[in-house]
Amino acid sequence: MRVGCPREIKNHEYRVGLTPGAVREYAAHGHEVLVETGAGAGIGADDNA
Repeated sequence: MRVGCPREIKNHEYRVGLTPGAVREYAAHGHEVLVETGAGAGIGADDNA
């Protein structure tokens, strides 16, 4: 399965659809996870998390 997580575009909206831990869990189960650059910035997760 392919899972995508876009970056939020609304002002003052910092939520993100997947946490870094959730991304690791999906990937560990063989799923392809696509995360838009900067998607985790609002929760303090950089693109390398």
